[in-house]
Amino acid sequence: MFPPTPPKGADPRMYFFLFLLTLGTTLGYQGWTLLYTNFAVESAHLSAADNGLVQSLREVPGLLGFLIIPILLVMKEHRVAAIAALATGLGTALTGFFPSLFPIILTTLLMSFGFHFFEAVNQSLLLQYFDLRTTPLVMGKLRGLAAGGSLAASVFVFSCSGFLPYTSMFLIVGALCALTGVWGLLLDPTNKDLPVQSKKMVFKRKYWLFYLLTLLLGARRQIFTVFALFLLVDHFAFSVHTVAILFMINYGINWFLNPLIGRAINRIGERKLLSIEYSTALVIFTGYATTGSAWVAGILYILDYIVFNFSIALRTFFQKIAEPQDIAPTMAVAQTINHIAAVFVPVLGGWIWVEFGYQIPFFMGAALTCCSLALVQLIDREIQLNAVPKA
Repeated sequence: MFPPTPPKGADPRMYFFLFLLTLGTTLGYQGWTLLYTNFAVESAHLSAADNGLVQSLREVPGLLGFLIIPILLVMKEHRVAAIAALATGLGTALTGFFPSLFPIILTTLLMSFGFHFFEAVNQSLLLQYFDLRTTPLVMGKLRGLAAGGSLAASVFVFSCSGFLPYTSMFLIVGALCALTGVWGLLLDPTNKDLPVQSKKMVFKRKYWLFYLLTLLLGARRQIFTVFALFLLVDHFAFSVHTVAILFMINYGINWFLNPLIGRAINRIGERKLLSIEYSTALVIFTGYATTGSAWVAGILYILDYIVFNFSIALRTFFQKIAEPQDIAPTMAVAQTINHIAAVFVPVLGGWIWVEFGYQIPFFMGAALTCCSLALVQLIDREIQLNAVPKA
């Protein structure tokens, strides 16, 4: 993982900056995710309704991603990224000190605003600072880094949960994340020659396919994150230990595999790679709904985790059609679009699960995936119609 070696032709200052903050925010967010549920039950004694409220509010910052645009009126993007990493770390570090509902909501919102705002600015900086062939390679490397950081956080929690209190574990992973944010504030990786980004919301007809695929991606993400793991635990009785091992397998595979995804984009293009993703996802969702085997369900979950990373091709598609000044505001808007589904898919899917059976949400996911598969066939046409010359 260290030292970070940028792909040939990549801006080394921005690459190191994003490498540093990606590692920090991954440790903070993944550490929080791994610890939160057990902490909420064992230390804070939250009810199911309380937990549902916290988890719903956790998605609100993603829905408010467009707020980054007015922030950019007074602050440079790289500063926003560093402060967002700092906020992610502080929210995580403080969580363990306040085991009751209202403080948990506040620390969760702080952590979530930091993480979601960093993600939006991170994607914007990637698309601005790296050329069309380098961007997929950098995205793949950073995705691999995120998987490696998640693996490290998982091993830490798995190893220390028997003797360290929640307060200490939240504090350690949060402090590491916050330190990367402080370090990032001391760096200036910017290139003054790049086009100035628009400081207003951007909606253009030429980006319609990117908007729609981003919305469908958010819906699929919710079905995967909310219902696939719940299926393993509720229907197939996976233990906490088994789930932890499953996550470590996922992160270990993706640590090595994600850098290859960027090369695949350059070799076969966005349309073909996304077609592979959605074709595979269609099989996976159908499998979730029909299999009676815990082993098959576990393998489907690992495969689901792998192919979901192919979605970076959606951002490189946008890079090819985007006006240079539209990148930052459109990434902020895309963050909001991606999280629209987070408002209603978990609630609607949960009600359908109870009333009509666990299979139906996964058949819904299969239907959404069919829509995405049909739409990605238009990518090459949209690139030909709207491509903007870039270095």
